[in-house]
Amino acid sequence: MKTAEGSLKYISLSLFLSDFKEITKARLAISVVFSSIAGYFLAANQVDFISFFLLAFGGYCMVGASNAYNQVIERDLDALMKRTRNRPIPSGRMSVYTAMAIAIVLTLLGVWALYLLSPKTALFGAISIFLYTSVYTPLKTKTPLAVFVGAFPGAIPFMLGWVAATNEFGIEPGTLFMIQFFWQFPHFWALGWMLDDDYKLGGFKMLPTGRKDRGTALQIILYTLWMIVVSVMPAFGFTGRLFLSLPAAALVLFCGLVMLVFALRLYVKKDNSSARQLMLVSVTYISLIQIIFVVDKLIG
Repeated sequence: MKTAEGSLKYISLSLFLSDFKEITKARLAISVVFSSIAGYFLAANQVDFISFFLLAFGGYCMVGASNAYNQVIERDLDALMKRTRNRPIPSGRMSVYTAMAIAIVLTLLGVWALYLLSPKTALFGAISIFLYTSVYTPLKTKTPLAVFVGAFPGAIPFMLGWVAATNEFGIEPGTLFMIQFFWQFPHFWALGWMLDDDYKLGGFKMLPTGRKDRGTALQIILYTLWMIVVSVMPAFGFTGRLFLSLPAAALVLFCGLVMLVFALRLYVKKDNSSARQLMLVSVTYISLIQIIFVVDKLIG
């Protein structure tokens, strides 16, 4: 009997952990924490492991809380879409009360951890949660401008690491913010293109023209160009302590041009396969250039 009870407890814990990872969108949260850590390494003259831990822990909590609130708010819409109907709340595996408890606890833990780093870091983290849950989420069913609003909290993590290391906001974290801000548009519009039919089932308006057409593809190209321009600006001495060597800038430029090629391919082909390829390339791009920035600083 004890063995059976132990097995049931193990299964229950395993299922809860699985649902916890899903409701906090663990893979997305980890990628956001990666961006924050990259920003921290770019700013810090010396790595403090307590600060490093607080940033990683607080960052995960804040992103996890945002995603949990989002899934509570959109639970009825998630039930309508194929890719989300098996999420913990619409599937019935987790109650709304449990999800809200998780979101509130993560919010408190996240704000506390980031406040220990600095009040400014906690403020930006709190702003990110507010914009994501209270502005971006409700707008998704009303206007394609939701993506523009959502780009603000989405761009905070890269700069958050810099603010955490310096307790200052200036041209350096502002530049990191702009890189990730412009990146959001080709990334999410490629995702929106690929999942357009499913999004329509939930009533979400994600594409700028409302259609998978050349107007949407053209805007993807334009924002990709802006992203490329901002990403190489540190090589020209305009961005304070944030600096790129010419070889590193050439690598960043090459990565951006590769992404631009996939954006142009979507403009020509206008198909889901091209959108999926662009989305995957965009994910690789943002992580790769963050690594290039950090490595260039370490060896410079």
